[in-house]
Amino acid sequence: VLMITHDLDLMANADYLIDMGPRGGDQGGQIVAKGRPKDLIVNPQSLTTRYLAEHFEKFK
Repeated sequence: VLMITHDLDLMANADYLIDMGPRGGDQGGQIVAKGRPKDLIVNPQSLTTRYLAEHFEKFK
């Protein structure tokens, strides 16, 4: 199943993520990060995974 979402709960529980960016519109469309959610939270180029890392911290 392919899903486009900004829901952090869904992303945190996904098997695999593809983060497109780095921004929206003309400044986007490139693959910034891809892989398992917990592996991506250390990617400094992804804005999405910064929020995902904060989301994981809430549940520690």
